Formats: sequence, C-alpha cells, structure tokens
Amino acid sequence: MSSIPVPSIELTTPNTAAGNTSLEPLLTWLTVMLAQLERTFYKVPGSAVIARYVRSSHQNDPGRTVLELILIVFAVRTLMQSRSRDKSEGKLIKFSEKEVDELVDEWTPEPLSAPLTEWEQRDLASVPVIAGPNGPKPKILSTGKTVINLASYNFAGLAGNEHIKERAIETLRKYGLGSCGPPGFYGTVDVHLELERDIADFLGTESTILYSQGFITISSVIPAFCKRGDVIVADRAVNFAIQKGIQISRSTVRWYDHNDLKSLEDVLVSVEKDRRKRGAPITRRFIITEGIFERDGEIVDLPKLIELKLKYKYRLILDESISFGSVGRTGRGLTELYNVPASQVDMLIGSVANGLCSAGGFCTGSTIVTEHQRINGTSFVFSASMPPLLAVAGSEGISYLRNTPSALTTLQENVRAVRAVLEKTEGITVVGHRASPIVHFHLKTPSTANGSANGIASSPATVMPPPTGPSFDYEAEEKILQDIVEDALANGVFITRAKRLRGQEMIETRPTVRIAVTAALTKKEIEKAAGVVKASVVKVLGKRKA
Repeated sequence: MSSIPVPSIELTTPNTAAGNTSLEPLLTWLTVMLAQLERTFYKVPGSAVIARYVRSSHQNDPGRTVLELILIVFAVRTLMQSRSRDKSEGKLIKFSEKEVDELVDEWTPEPLSAPLTEWEQRDLASVPVIAGPNGPKPKILSTGKTVINLASYNFAGLAGNEHIKERAIETLRKYGLGSCGPPGFYGTVDVHLELERDIADFLGTESTILYSQGFITISSVIPAFCKRGDVIVADRAVNFAIQKGIQISRSTVRWYDHNDLKSLEDVLVSVEKDRRKRGAPITRRFIITEGIFERDGEIVDLPKLIELKLKYKYRLILDESISFGSVGRTGRGLTELYNVPASQVDMLIGSVANGLCSAGGFCTGSTIVTEHQRINGTSFVFSASMPPLLAVAGSEGISYLRNTPSALTTLQENVRAVRAVLEKTEGITVVGHRASPIVHFHLKTPSTANGSANGIASSPATVMPPPTGPSFDYEAEEKILQDIVEDALANGVFITRAKRLRGQEMIETRPTVRIAVTAALTKKEIEKAAGVVKASVVKVLGKRKA
C-alpha cells in the first residue's frame, strides 16, 4: 500500500505575527542607540583600557560584573539624591524672625562635661604657676616667693644649665622654632639625626628613633610591633602610656603581679601550657614593664627579667622613661646600673623630656627595630618632629652626662638624704627602691596591697589584683595629702601629689605624694627641704588627730 503524504501545517497565529512586527522598530532603535553609545564611549581617552578590564572581568567572574554594576547604580543614585531636602518640609511650622530670636534667647545648651565638684575646683586652683624659667629654685607667680623645686623632673640638674641655654639660642637663630612637618617628610633636620646617633652611641645600641613627645613614644612603639593574636605579658602597675599602647595593639594580654618576677614566670609557664593545650601556633610574644615604675618608684630586677625572657623566648619592651638619665654611674639607666648590655633589651624606650630636661622620647635597639617604626610607628609618621633647638638641648644633655658623672653621684646622695628624713616621719610610709630618684610616700593606714597575698592567687586574665585587705578612702587621703603639699609650698618647698586619671586607668592605686630629687641642690639644701616636708606632715596629721 502506498503511503499517503501529509501536508505540513505552519502554526503561526495572526497575533504572534503582529507582535513581532510591532517590536521590530523598537529593537532596531535599541541597536542603533547601543552602537552610537559604543562609538561615543571609545572616543573617551582610556576607554579601551576600561573595556578590556570589563571584558576580562566578565569572562572570569560574571557575578563580579553584576555586583559592580549594582554598586555603580547605587553610587550614582546617592550622588543625585538631595541630602538637604526634608520629606516633611510641607508640614514644618514657619516662624517669624522675632519668634526665632526669642527661642534662641530661651535655649540653654547642655554642658559638654559635668560641672566640677568642690574638690576638683580646689585641686585646679591649687596648681602653682611659675613666673619665669623653671629650674631648681623657681619663683611662684601668686606669691613672688622663690621655692625649692622637688616637683619637676630635673634629676641631673640640667634645667637652667647656661651652656645648654646658649646652644639652644644658637640653634633657634639658625633653624627657627618649629620643624613644620613629620619626620618622614620635611620635618627632619641634621640635629635630629645627630641626637639619634648620640643616644645610640651613649647606650651602646645599633640605632635609635626619635619621637616628638615622651608620652606617645611607648604608646606608639607597642602597637607598631604587637598585633591582634600576639601575646603580651605585662606588669599590673605599668603607667598610663603603656596601658594605652596595650589597648591599641588589640593583643592577648596576660598580667603578672607588680614587680614580682616569680609571678611573671608563673604566667609565662601558663601561657605556654594554654597554647599547647589548644594546639595553637607560636605567635609573637612580648614582656612589657618599666625600669623605674612611675607609680611607686620600684625598680625591676633587669638581669632576672632578661633570664626569663631568654628562657621562655619572649621579646622585652622596657620603658626607661624615669631611669634614663637618673640611675647608673653616668645616667645610662638600668643597663648600666646592673651592668647588662643594652643589646639584651629588644626595645628600650626612654624620655628625652625626663632624663635630659628637653622634650620627646626615643626607642633604641637594633636597626631592624628602629627602621620598622619609621613606617609603622603612627606617632612618628603623623606627628611633627620636635623643634631643632630641643634636639640640640638633648645632645648637649648627653654630653653633660658623659663629662660630669659627679652629677649622678650627687643625685644618689640627695636621694639617700631625703629618704633618711622621711623614713623617720610618723604617720607616713615611704615606698619605692632606695636608688629611685622619685620618692613616694602615702599615709600609714590599712590599704590594699598589689599582688597575691594571704594565699590568694592572682588571675593573669585580669589586670585587677586580688583583694588582700581593707580598702582605703581615696578621696579622703587625697585631701590630706593635698593639705601637706600646700603647707610645704607655703614654707618654701614645692612638691606635688602623684596625679592619676581616675576612671580611665586600669587599676586604682593608693594616693601618694611624689618627690622628684635633683642633683642641682646641695645636700644641705635637700635636707632642709625634706625637713620642711616632714614638718608639714606632722602639722597636718596632728590637726586631724586633734
């Protein structure tokens, strides 16, 4: 049987044909417009580079092209949107100029800070103002009396040195006053580099980097090396600048009891045990402490500290802001006092302001350490360098320490004289190391001691020491100590309370009076001044007992 052919049938409806016919002009127009846009785009300089980037980006990652288009649309929308238009503009109440003036007159702005308390006002008003240059015997503006200055850091007696003054004036006439820029740009002049070389040569290190302020030195050095994930083991009583540096670093922090190297070793062992337990990789690890503690004048055992550092493979950051220029045969600090090479300390920080009566600070060590900070030390990169005249004053101060070791001998004699008088005074307790040039004393009443005691172990995870006894009345002791300070000033001796940023520091230490001993006074003068302080203590405490 032959097959019967079946005719093919085209399934095209009238509506479909009409739709295609109506879209043809639109598609033709879009094609022409896209071609026109393409020709216009390629006329723009650099358009070929952009086109090649988009083509390769889309080929490798189409999703990225879509994301970039969304971001471009969002950016254009944000730029085109009016930021000053109020959606409720039509609902606003219109005021006349007179009504506006009345509202402004009635408005009372809220204070930016809480009003000062009666004690804060008294504390602020009691700050003496010095007329003329500072030195061992300045003149008080309010009374016109010349007093013995045991409040300012002038350990080697460099403040008021006539030769340093002359050299500073010469530098001022040659270079002008300010440096007018950060060290990394146009703020460095030859005298800055000379001071860096002088400090490195004086301490026996490879290199030194100079900072324009003392406070920002250690708070910039720490975050330049310590990052998130690194381990810092620090003394609980470190100064406020170190606290800020540790906070900025965002490192893992473990604390040990104040100036207790047995506690330090326990913490180092616990850190290693914890790392092995978690199976974590070895990270950078640092021990941070002070040479002479600003809070109480204690001195760290540097040889033992270096022994622990080498045993447990830590880097040591040592803040010698107080000890540089004040201890050792020629003022080289703890490394000279303990006969330890400065190269054993990875990062040694000192204060040009405290030790050399100038301004700024420094970090000294290996060349790698100092060069790293020239890019990563935020205070070095973004702060203007110190005035050249102050750099010259620092260099002259180092020269003085080299050539006049008798100044440090006189300083230690004066320290012993002050302590001999104050330790026999009833009602106070003298704290700190016997070689420290800053002598602290507090009232002899029950207090909370730092560190572990009575069998209570301290926790390395918190900066707070364990409770070991009855707490002290902070405000009451502050007021008593301020009475002692004011009475001593009235009798010709300028001393000060150890000032704290209460509420901002990590721990609250006991209020003390701080005496900064100087070599610029004779032994007879320093004994007389210490006798005045003793008499003021007896007088103030005697009135309170009565």
